[in-house]
Amino acid sequence: MDPVGDALIRLKNGYSVGKVEVYLNFSKLVWNLVKLLQKEGYLSEVKQDKREIILTLKYNSRIPVLTDVKRVSKPSLRVYKGVKDLPWVLNGLGVAVISTPKGLMTDKQARKLKVGGEVLALVW
Repeated sequence: MDPVGDALIRLKNGYSVGKVEVYLNFSKLVWNLVKLLQKEGYLSEVKQDKREIILTLKYNSRIPVLTDVKRVSKPSLRVYKGVKDLPWVLNGLGVAVISTPKGLMTDKQARKLKVGGEVLALVW
């Protein structure tokens, strides 16, 4: 029932077993999330095929680029943070995915635009 949590877990499991491609169910929120992760360098390629998203995972000499993913805000417990309280992931080495009124963005972009929102996930 949680498309974002399902997408993040499929991505993490794909990296842990060394898959090349991972398939996700399509939704606009998941599409924007994976496009953001691609822009941040965690994915090689993102394609849409009818009602599913095809992710091509990225490796550096057989070592996964993405180490871990943690879902913060869940359907049962939403977590909202103001711009001053946005989390730092590994002292800036990772990214926090924030859903703001201006769209989905990283914690660095949200601090630059001085906007808070719902903390969806931490990625490193």
